[in-house]
Amino acid sequence: MPENKDILSAKRTIDREIEALKVMEAQLDENFVKALDLMQNTKGKIIVTGMGKSGHVGKKIAATLASTGTPSFFVHPGEASHGDLGMLDNKDVVLAISNGGESKELSDILMYCKRYGIPLIAVTKAPDSSLGKAGDVVLRLPNNGEACPLGLAPTSSTTATIVLGDILAIALLERKGFSKLDYNQRHPGGKLGAILQKVSDLMHKGNEMPITDEDTNIQDALMVMTSKMLGCVGIVNKKGDLTGIITDGDLRRFLSPDMFNKKVTDVMTRNPKVIAPDALAAEAVALMNGKKITQLFAVKDEKPLGIIHLHDCLRAGIA
Repeated sequence: MPENKDILSAKRTIDREIEALKVMEAQLDENFVKALDLMQNTKGKIIVTGMGKSGHVGKKIAATLASTGTPSFFVHPGEASHGDLGMLDNKDVVLAISNGGESKELSDILMYCKRYGIPLIAVTKAPDSSLGKAGDVVLRLPNNGEACPLGLAPTSSTTATIVLGDILAIALLERKGFSKLDYNQRHPGGKLGAILQKVSDLMHKGNEMPITDEDTNIQDALMVMTSKMLGCVGIVNKKGDLTGIITDGDLRRFLSPDMFNKKVTDVMTRNPKVIAPDALAAEAVALMNGKKITQLFAVKDEKPLGIIHLHDCLRAGIA
């Protein structure tokens, strides 16, 4: 049975766009490194600009750069000609995008860059175009046609431009040693912000911790557990090291007429599972789920600094 024509069309488009990416990969050269040097060493921001579909892609590139440690924003060429050129500074670097390199709307930005010595990275398939000639560095887009059968709608070219923005952002991220913590600081809201929270962001600490020493009897330990309402009590030795934990489940298992005459060391679970305060809260959830427990003490140098409960993670949107 012949394949559906719509599926065939989709596959042709995918193949053409993959081909464009392979062409771009093959023509990466020292200009890519020069562009990275400019972007990494700037004392200002990366100003991304472009018209039409290139502008839409440029907004995405600016957002990706900003979220991965390279301050950046998008300036619309039309608005630039009506006052927004004032957003540009000679400490900045401009990343200008035009597939054909002849977008008239970019002319004012190009002249402004030349007048004030602002480094210009040109992104175009045509190095000999107006944009290509104006650029201090030219990053070439593939020139093997669009996936659109009419050869008109920006398709392969916009895909290649998005990928070019991604490889710039990732290379800069790696150069700078950008970390999960850095990423978290730029994504405090939404699911990403929740996932990237650390144990120390959610844990109960100080007087909120259910802690008692090894000489405590069960009755007093139960009072501590009840008052802190976290379903457990941590046991520390004279040095303040965490040596054990007693949970609600432990008390039920050891329930007997003489239980309240026992010391915590008779009942506690020794060497309890713990986690580092700077671990991701998502790691704490994974550990608690894997061990079928609902709380973890956050420990550094064997000293309990806090305690995190599975319900804390759930309330923070981490599951």
